[in-house]
Amino acid sequence: MSKWNTVLLSDIADTTLGKMLNKEKNCGEYEPYLANINVRWGSFDIENLSKMRFENHEQEKYGLKKGDLVVCEGGEPGRCAIWHGEIEGMKIQKALHRVRAKNGLDIRFLYYWFLMASRAGLLIKNFTGSTIKHLPEESLRELEVRVPDQQTQANISNVLSIIDDKIQLNNTINAELEKVAKTLYDYWFVQFDFPNAEGKPYRASGGEMVYNKILKREIPKGWKSETVKNCVSQIRTGLNPRQNFALGQGENQYITIKNIENGKLDFSKCDFVDDDALRKIHNRSDISVGDILFTSIEPVGRLYRIWEQPQNWDINESVFSIRTDTDVVSIDYLYAAMDSDLFRAMAIPLRTGSVQKGIRIGDLEAMKIVIPDDNVMERFSKRIRPIYEKRGLIEKENSELTCLRDFLLPLLMNGQVTVAVSNVR
Repeated sequence: MSKWNTVLLSDIADTTLGKMLNKEKNCGEYEPYLANINVRWGSFDIENLSKMRFENHEQEKYGLKKGDLVVCEGGEPGRCAIWHGEIEGMKIQKALHRVRAKNGLDIRFLYYWFLMASRAGLLIKNFTGSTIKHLPEESLRELEVRVPDQQTQANISNVLSIIDDKIQLNNTINAELEKVAKTLYDYWFVQFDFPNAEGKPYRASGGEMVYNKILKREIPKGWKSETVKNCVSQIRTGLNPRQNFALGQGENQYITIKNIENGKLDFSKCDFVDDDALRKIHNRSDISVGDILFTSIEPVGRLYRIWEQPQNWDINESVFSIRTDTDVVSIDYLYAAMDSDLFRAMAIPLRTGSVQKGIRIGDLEAMKIVIPDDNVMERFSKRIRPIYEKRGLIEKENSELTCLRDFLLPLLMNGQVTVAVSNVR
């Protein structure tokens, strides 16, 4: 059995804090950088990067190389991901640490150690700040890490990485399915080039269009507009803790806007509530199969469709639960309409709030969408439903894979379970 040693992080890795954002003092050219919000557990959001001035010589000090571990200093201290060279010359801001492995350390093992330590609450004693928590560089370097020999590190990392790689592959597939669904909706209901009776694109083939005063644009003859209110049977919200219940108790997961991404729920960042709290929340939210979850505050308009009856989870008051009136529209069509770029663009001006902008139920209900004739809606639902169902199945598989990884994580990282095969990948 491999011997495990307890070492300081500074013994096995070099650390560097990112560059401070200072418009008055910073020099050089504007270049993109990673901030705290760009780092997720195990991945990066690089779609919306900010820029600041960097000088050429700062690449070595603040730049990332393939295999560096990027660790959050604040926000959720310890949250991290391995940089795989996604963008050449990327650098980091002061809210992030760059951790670079020394000889003898598998950087994947260190990533999984942070994941395990964060879940187990082992990092908290190293945080500073009474309200907003931070993991300063000195505290980071003094973290005590239990490590086995490098081969054992690799064996453990391989097992966990196989699961995470499958999850990531599933996420990539679902992202492509989302693009297909959005393109299909746009082609049919924004460009109005759905297949006509002859299978040709309606508008491009000279299909008759009529100006709609409510939507303020032309739509196919025979179609109409409706408010969201007339397309749903109810819109409800969950419940805020305040004096209603306590967080951090029980085993039921409490969903907020941070847990909802388009088409999926991320249960890894949930708070927990007890059974009594769950009953109180459900009495208000009434979530059920087929409901559409809609984030009501920034980022407004992220969606999730409930495919299976919720078990041991519910939503907070920043999430709307929308139940479709299927006598007016299909669930597939309403979800696609609300998931469109056009719908989100119309929702943006309706946001209110000086600190945290959001949309009220009444404003959402007043929004208007185009309603196709029954034949076109039925054909569209038949086309798009398999895409949504496939996404739902993939998300279910990801949930099961995540549970498996989370079960194995502490067992492997504490040496309770060993991996006998040295080349499992």
